Amino acid sequence: MANEVFERVEALIQEIESATATTPDAVEAFRIRYLGSKNVLKPLMGEMRNIPNERKRDFGQLVNRAKQVAQEKLEALQAATATQAGADAGAKFDLTAPAEPMPLGSRHPIALTMRRIISIFERIGFTVAEGPEVEDDWHNFSAMNTPEDHPARDMQDTFYVAEGMPAGVPSSFAKNGGGTDMLLRTHTSSVQARTMESQAPPIRIIAPGRVYRNETISARSHAQFHQVEGLYIAEKVSFADMKATLLHFAREMYGDKTKIRLRPSYFPFTEPSAEMDIWWGLESEHDYRITKGTGWLEIMGCGMVDPQVLTNCGIDPEKYTGYAFGMGIERQAMLLYNITDIRLMFENDVRFLKQFSGVL
Repeated sequence: MANEVFERVEALIQEIESATATTPDAVEAFRIRYLGSKNVLKPLMGEMRNIPNERKRDFGQLVNRAKQVAQEKLEALQAATATQAGADAGAKFDLTAPAEPMPLGSRHPIALTMRRIISIFERIGFTVAEGPEVEDDWHNFSAMNTPEDHPARDMQDTFYVAEGMPAGVPSSFAKNGGGTDMLLRTHTSSVQARTMESQAPPIRIIAPGRVYRNETISARSHAQFHQVEGLYIAEKVSFADMKATLLHFAREMYGDKTKIRLRPSYFPFTEPSAEMDIWWGLESEHDYRITKGTGWLEIMGCGMVDPQVLTNCGIDPEKYTGYAFGMGIERQAMLLYNITDIRLMFENDVRFLKQFSGVL
């Protein structure tokens, strides 16, 4: 009885070794027969009870060998049929024919707008400065003359990420005892502070980058957005210099007939301060809605750098004066490309992004 069982296993091994398959279906039939959940090798282990104890080990090794041979044969058959399938597929195609054209990508409207703004200011002598997005309290608020009780410091507007300096950050990272809390920068004015600390006047920079504020996301506002801020510090810089610079920007950005106006405003780091509007017009219902019926559209804040800010950053306010300005890039992009919902710029909808494939 035992010899018959051994012979059955040997016969199955020979059957496996001599098996052939030229199609994927045949290979699958082989797998089901010899390695599937109900394969022909599985019942052999039930014969173990009929094998004498001294031969049980030999029988078990023989059955395992049969399984191994089946697995190796399956892999060989799969490789052979895959190679043949590849050769057949290649024969069906003309490899000399032109390939399918690759779809071209496009720049994001925010990137397009940022590049355009940077280009305008670079042509009149401004250079690009950058800084960290995770900032300390001093550079984001205190250096920019923001009082400790100012609403902008409240949790409802600012994303604080750490109370005190995280491990590994040197204490010198926060200057002049202005606070060591870490936060996501709420404006790129922090880059201005870092530049004034490390560079002697004259300073003429723009600081583009991403900023964060704890705001409700809607069609006109988002918790993350982009800004470009500018700073010019030198001797005898005047408000008239700032107005001329911003008028040049507006006409380069929106057309050489663009008109601007400056309205008194308040910012902690500039004095006097102003909001700058451009004349958008009232030719359509959209114009009425976007300008609230006035025809004027606010695009940025600006002003003369407060002497206290210069003092905070180690610059002599008796010798130097300067102006600063800041604008939201999303607002400029929405105006340039008639985008009605700021959320579209952060959703990565290919249908929206494809509309800018022809914009340089």
